[in-house]
Parts: sequence; C-alpha cells; structure tokens
Amino acid sequence: MTERLASCSCGQLTARTTTDPLRVSVCHCRTCQRRTGSVFGAQARFHRDAVTITGTSTRWERTADSGRRLAFHFCPVCGATVHYGFEDMPEFVGIPVGAFGDPAFPPPVFSVYEDAMHPWVGLPAGIRHSR
Repeated sequence: MTERLASCSCGQLTARTTTDPLRVSVCHCRTCQRRTGSVFGAQARFHRDAVTITGTSTRWERTADSGRRLAFHFCPVCGATVHYGFEDMPEFVGIPVGAFGDPAFPPPVFSVYEDAMHPWVGLPAGIRHSR
C-alpha cells in the first residue's frame, strides 16, 4: 500500500491517500495559472474511497471551459488548496501535487491547455499532449 499525506501550508487541512494516483497531469489554462500562482497546475487524481480528508475547508466552485463544474477546497486559515472534486465524476478526488511536498511523487503523464503554456516550460519526455 502506498500512503501519502497532502496538506495545506499550516497543516490544518489534510488529505491522506492509500493508493498510487490514477493519473498525474498538468494544466496550463489561465485559470489554473491564477489559482495556483504558478505557470501551470499539477494535480493527481485518486478514487474517492482511497482518500481521507481531515480539517476544515472553504469551498469555491467554478465552471471550466469544457462546461464541467469543479469544487475546490482550500484552507480557511492559510488559503492553500488541498483537494477538489468534479461534478460529473464524484467518484474521484483531485489533489494538487505540490500539497504532497514530495519530490519523489510520480511525474505527470498528461498535459492539457498547452496553447496557454509558457514557452520556457519543459515537460517530461513521453508525456501525452492535449489541446
């Protein structure tokens, strides 16, 4: 069993996973850039039953370009996003890779919204590309 702990900056909100991620991806859309304060968002997707969330979160919802509704949960103390969900896929939980604070975390295998990708960003060899 692979157990990992993701947390906000102050440690009040955590997500414990008990499996490897189903998929690790990066998104270069402008919304992810603004949400993360970085040039892309990196996220890992898990089955909901493999994630235990503890602590208090504030929920913020948005509609993606695709029309999909997403609900982001962030710490009301430090503001860090620790997990999010997909309206059309309630069986999954997304967790920002950075919340794990683990440099050995599996690399992304999928990259989306590359039309908004900063030209100096490099991606792992063999990554799948979309839009």
